[in-house]
Amino acid sequence: MKSMKESGYMVKATGNFFAKDYESLEVLADLISEELECPITIEDANHRIIAYSRHEDEVDPVRIATIMRRRVPENVINSLWKVGAIPKLFETEEPVVVPRIDQVGLGERVAISVRKYNEVVGFIWAHPRVSFTEEKIMILQEASKAVKNQLIQHQKQKKETEKNYQELFWKLLTGHFTRLRDLEQVNERYKLNLKGPLAVIIFDFPQPISQSIERQTNYLVETMQQLPIVARTFDNEQMILLARLSEKNKENSLADFINNFIVKINERQHIDGITAASGSVIDNPLELSKSYQEALYVLKIKQQFPQAAASIHSYEKLGVFQFIEDLAAIRKQSGYENPMITKLMKYDRDHHSNLQETIFVFLQHDGNMNDAAKALHIHANTLAYRLKRISEIADMNLKDANQKITLYLDLLIKQLEEVNL
Repeated sequence: MKSMKESGYMVKATGNFFAKDYESLEVLADLISEELECPITIEDANHRIIAYSRHEDEVDPVRIATIMRRRVPENVINSLWKVGAIPKLFETEEPVVVPRIDQVGLGERVAISVRKYNEVVGFIWAHPRVSFTEEKIMILQEASKAVKNQLIQHQKQKKETEKNYQELFWKLLTGHFTRLRDLEQVNERYKLNLKGPLAVIIFDFPQPISQSIERQTNYLVETMQQLPIVARTFDNEQMILLARLSEKNKENSLADFINNFIVKINERQHIDGITAASGSVIDNPLELSKSYQEALYVLKIKQQFPQAAASIHSYEKLGVFQFIEDLAAIRKQSGYENPMITKLMKYDRDHHSNLQETIFVFLQHDGNMNDAAKALHIHANTLAYRLKRISEIADMNLKDANQKITLYLDLLIKQLEEVNL
């Protein structure tokens, strides 16, 4: 993806072509459109439409969909990332030519980022019918200067709104409200949509979240469009979201959102090592503190059991991990030690083997020989031999569900004790 300057255009230094006050951004959008002789849209930094010019019938489906939704469709944003257009717009102040993308119905565009110093506060997208001349390039650059103040003001108002509702969000997360009437009265000021199924999602970053990373994560949350995000806040290394879900496929939509966020922020911003968790889906906003505490507990479990709980993101999928700490406390109080584990530990120590790991992985994969052998990087026949030895050494019946469940739980408790040493 090349900027206009890299493509061979030379841009003249001029005064501001649109140096006057305008009653609205819509009026300015129409004037820019008239000078460029093509339709234009003005977007904020997260691809929400702030203003757009009038246009004739000859426009592509993407412009129509964008105007109707008041934001650029997610599949279009993804395509613009893939072809390098959006990364280029973040890198350069020069106009960028974006070739047509037939897969999503996008015609050719010429775009420019609008900046406050080095921070992108928005974009102007032009839909040319013919290639831009040097004069048109100059006009587009002057247009970006003209809309800057309005976009900065828009950004400021949005940040102020978010800052104001964060106090209410934290009150919800910490269980401040006990009566729905009190919450609704306070929410009249903030207008948060707290109707329907809600869940708290936490993304735990490997380091405290800087302003730069905060902007990048805000951008991604705004543009993914998979789930309506009612509120969000940042707390040291955590981004905390309140998501509203549809009545259907609530768990799947949560998991898809979490997985896609982690993949995309790694692909686009090269941020790795993020751990994610969500609490239970609730219908009563007074119970959001419960969903928040559950999400924190999932993060704790994932830290304690980095391998066994690696694929778990939601409290509802924790299974036995929901009460593993309670079971560990019971075992500690009773002083009981599982004799099967004691025998396997002694054998492993004396023979430098790893039968404990073998039986744990086997139980973790619900007794599936092929899956367990693959996880252990051994042949299924080797696993079969080891299981026979385990059965003999530990005096264990591998067909007894009660013995297997007890052993699995005690092996988890042993891991937990080792983490807490």
